[in-house]
Parts: sequence; structure tokens; C-alpha cells
Amino acid sequence: MTCAQPIFIPRTAILVLWCALWCACMPQLSAQDDRGYRVEVGDPIPAFSLTDLEGRTWTNEALRGQVYILQFTASWCSVCRKEMPHLEQRVWQAFKDDGLVLLGVDLDEPAEKVRNLGKDTGVTYPLCLDPGGTLFSAITVPKAGVTRNVVVDKQGQIAFLTRLFDEAEFEAMLAAVEGLMED
Repeated sequence: MTCAQPIFIPRTAILVLWCALWCACMPQLSAQDDRGYRVEVGDPIPAFSLTDLEGRTWTNEALRGQVYILQFTASWCSVCRKEMPHLEQRVWQAFKDDGLVLLGVDLDEPAEKVRNLGKDTGVTYPLCLDPGGTLFSAITVPKAGVTRNVVVDKQGQIAFLTRLFDEAEFEAMLAAVEGLMED
């Protein structure tokens, strides 16, 4: 009677196998994943229905035919607070009369906190609630941070994505918005 011999697999073989599997899965990850997005430029915006602090409802279907920006924010986010006055002046005030819609989308906070955030930052664009972070979760990977802008074209496709408040990226977003507004 013979006993089965244990199979010895060298650690390097396991490492090589693991690396091969990891690399095989990499093409499924988008270029934006390192920035915390599930979506990419060119993707349709996920379906949404948001209610702003004035009680108005905003949906992706109702906004079709317009250029709009979803600005993901939260009261506790210092970078958001830094970016919001720039969005107010350089995006909202500059393009609202041309039909651009800018919606602040607050990540899972009560209306009173969101209202105070608007007052503190001096923004006049609509601020919406995202209870449970439903829309945020549809756009980002788990545990992604806020301070994001998702620019959507008239056909309902994502045209530009930002992360954090970087001046060069903000300028590129403005150029993209200008181009979309001219179409």
C-alpha cells in the first residue's frame, strides 16, 4: 500500500500563477478605475432621479438634450468646499443662461447640512440629495472619494470626468463644456 505524496508547488510558481491571473483580469479595468470611477467617457450616464433642496426632481431622462454636470460633494470635504465657488463663478454663472445645468449632488447627508454647505460656499446652483449614495455608487467604485464632476452631453453620454480639484483638469473641463455648449 502506497501513501499519496504531498504535492509541492514552489512559491515562485504560485506567484507566477497569481500574476498571470491578475494580468488576465486587468483589461476589464478601465483607465478611470485608478481614479475611482466605474464609468468612462462615452458611457451613458446611469439612470437617476434626484431631488434638490427646493423640492424639484431632476432625472437623466428630463435632462436629455441639455449639457449638464453632476458635481459630487459632501459638507465634510474640504476640497469640495474649495472647488464649489469656482464652479459657481466659472461654470454656473458663465453658462446657466445658455442652458447648462449644474447639479451639486451631496453624498448621503441630511438636507439641513446640504443647505448649510450651500450657504457656506456661496453657491446658487441646485443642490440635490443622494440618499444612501445611490447615484454616487452607480458612478464610482466602492470607497471612492467625493469631489468629482461628471459632464454629460446632450445625448446623455459622459463627456468628461474630474477627480479632486486640479487647476489644469478644471480648465480642461471648462474647455470641454464650452465645446459641448457650442454643439
